[in-house]
Amino acid sequence: MTRAIMIGAAAATFAAAGIAIFAGGLPSKLAGHTVSHAAAAESGTPASTRKIKYYRNPMGLPDTSPTPKKDSMGMDYIPVYEGEETDDGSIRLSPGRIQRTGVKSEPVMLHIVSTVVRAPGTIQLDERRVSVIAMRAESYVHKVADVTTGSRVAKGQPLMEIYSPAVSSAAAEYLATITSKTTAAIESYGRGSRQRLMNLDVPESAIATMEKTKAVPIVIQWSAPRDGIVLERNAIEGMRAQPGDVLFRVADTSLVWAVVDVAERDLGGVAVGQPVIVRARSFPGRTFAGKVSVIYPQVNRETRTARLRIELDNADLALLPDMYVDAEIEVGSQDPVLAVPDSSVLDTGNRQTVIIDKGGGRFEPREVKVGHRGGGYVEITEGVSEDDIVVTSANFLIDAESNLKAALKGFSGAGSAQETSSTSGMGGRP
Repeated sequence: MTRAIMIGAAAATFAAAGIAIFAGGLPSKLAGHTVSHAAAAESGTPASTRKIKYYRNPMGLPDTSPTPKKDSMGMDYIPVYEGEETDDGSIRLSPGRIQRTGVKSEPVMLHIVSTVVRAPGTIQLDERRVSVIAMRAESYVHKVADVTTGSRVAKGQPLMEIYSPAVSSAAAEYLATITSKTTAAIESYGRGSRQRLMNLDVPESAIATMEKTKAVPIVIQWSAPRDGIVLERNAIEGMRAQPGDVLFRVADTSLVWAVVDVAERDLGGVAVGQPVIVRARSFPGRTFAGKVSVIYPQVNRETRTARLRIELDNADLALLPDMYVDAEIEVGSQDPVLAVPDSSVLDTGNRQTVIIDKGGGRFEPREVKVGHRGGGYVEITEGVSEDDIVVTSANFLIDAESNLKAALKGFSGAGSAQETSSTSGMGGRP
């Protein structure tokens, strides 16, 4: 039992090492009684009216003495007066000590706690807005319009003329059916013949022209399926196109994606639908508003980042594919929450603590649970209320004093238990 307590006390030695300064340790060559008078003068109370309970080790070791003494390094033991210790877990400090160490307090208040997550990325095409023009049967390119890669085209704008034996055969069959005088034949076979043309991806405008003229065209005109930019042109006059060959690729860039990489530590504060501000390096001072549409379900092993997709309106077509951008996502509370200054929270890794100023020189350590951080404040989700006052400066010294008090109490209790056990064992001897 004693060994466990000694180990715990040793772990607190670093925190307690600052207590010599916090407690106002005087030069080691001064006598113990001189220290007592100086401390009494500091608090404004005559030395004769303050009673010293015991002297404690200046290095924070669990060692006390009823009389003044020095440790192995020649440092005077520090006096502990009556009234400086309480039974409710708090500690009491004299006004002089509070003033000298610069203890400052601030009430717990409601704040909007938010921070900005910044992430780099690039502009990508919306894959739902890309169209490919490819032949579904063996064809020959008869003529190509004056359209090149990078050209802007409108929906329905002619791109090329195609001759295809399979299309001509299907068109002849369809026209033969719809020109028949037998209504039953039209209903039975006409629908199937028209569907065959559609399966060959013949444009609807070309089928409508056949129905109007009742003539099989030599070549079929293919037009742009949407407004956009020609990303790829492979069609060449006179070429033979096999089924599946891509002749044109057209993309609508009025809506694009910004694909950015967010650090893993910031991912918890990002959600689908959050507003995002995107800045393009090509347009200093200009911002583009968007929102998070997708959080990709994978984290990169090497960079420890996750990928986000942000939808951006690009009405003036300023944003181009593969352009570098920087995204800013505001995360945290949108409404005021209970928060304390960053400096108020003592974080050991395993737990977070604040020091509550109870007034009259009394301070109480209290464990809390924290939420978002930002703007110099920390959200407190559990442990404090709006009526509490927390220490914002020199709180680590008060925490060290509190830890030392707990260690001394534990050491004292262990010593009493050992003494009782020892006495009991002696009493049992014959």
